[in-house]
Amino acid sequence: MSDSIQNSIRGRGASDNPGNRFEGYYTDYDLDDETGEKPSQDTKLIPDDSNEILSENDSPDIPFTYSLNPYRGCEHGCIYCYARPTHEYLGFSAGLDFESRIMVKYDAAQKIRSTFASPKWMPEPIVFSGVTDPYQPIEGELEITRDCLEVCMEARNPVSIITKNYRVTRDIDLLEKLSKYNAVHVTLSVTTLDRDLARVMEPRTSQPPRRLKAIERLTKKGISVGVNVAPIVPGLTDHELPDILEAAKDAGATYAGYTIVRLPYGVKDLFQDWLKQHFPNRKEKVLNRIRNIRSGKLNESEFGQRFHGEGEFADQIRNLFNIQTERLGFNEEPVKLSTKYFKRPEEGQLNLFKT
Repeated sequence: MSDSIQNSIRGRGASDNPGNRFEGYYTDYDLDDETGEKPSQDTKLIPDDSNEILSENDSPDIPFTYSLNPYRGCEHGCIYCYARPTHEYLGFSAGLDFESRIMVKYDAAQKIRSTFASPKWMPEPIVFSGVTDPYQPIEGELEITRDCLEVCMEARNPVSIITKNYRVTRDIDLLEKLSKYNAVHVTLSVTTLDRDLARVMEPRTSQPPRRLKAIERLTKKGISVGVNVAPIVPGLTDHELPDILEAAKDAGATYAGYTIVRLPYGVKDLFQDWLKQHFPNRKEKVLNRIRNIRSGKLNESEFGQRFHGEGEFADQIRNLFNIQTERLGFNEEPVKLSTKYFKRPEEGQLNLFKT
């Protein structure tokens, strides 16, 4: 790993706050006079008063309809995160703002209760969270994800959780209850097994061994668990694919998937700057590999191509994944959650929630 990281910010993935593509403003952070480094930015929480708690998806290459995002923005600070540009719709930057200005849906549990109580709601699985991580660090204090899971448990509405954080094991009691109704599936995303790489690429996530430990703990409680090797960064992490799958299988995962890194809008520039800071000798190799997979570009947004790419190198990754998952016994049965036991909650019961 390169020593050329003097402009990086400790504990953050991005080291810049590029201009919002809609508003064009730019906020930089001065270097510390003593250390020569940019100071880490404190996280600020901002109430999110969105009327609707569920986001409805109509993308043909995403296998779910509804997702619930208790937070917008993510402290995990993953430099590659495809969700960064969504912060620009809120008037923020996709850079440091995305990981330090967190929109919080404080009333998420009340709203999901109202949704389930409505006769208009036809039960079907909800994904936590689909955009930003429901178990990012601030969840340890606010417990909004847990409050929402309590409502899902009461209603027995199935949920699918995607996270990079060991904190998901805090809620094993609720997940175990949902599992008895075949109403929960948890996916741990593992990008790399290299601790040093994880520390600079996704600085506030749980370290890789902790994610594997989460798989193990959940599996031992009979909870359906999978691993998502995501995102694969060609030229940087692709060689780890077999090892990640094997480690996840040893931990008890029975399902596996993968995606290849996506770099929409300003994420392209953030990611290139990050490569220059941390891996200057690999920068061009990584970018050229991505272009090879993305039809000569750094991003491809077309449905059916954006997750796995196309071309010779994308085919190599796909074939390797298929060979390894078959060898290890992944995906022998599809994940199929049940709505059979759904029961509509009484909207007025708010005793579950903190005051």
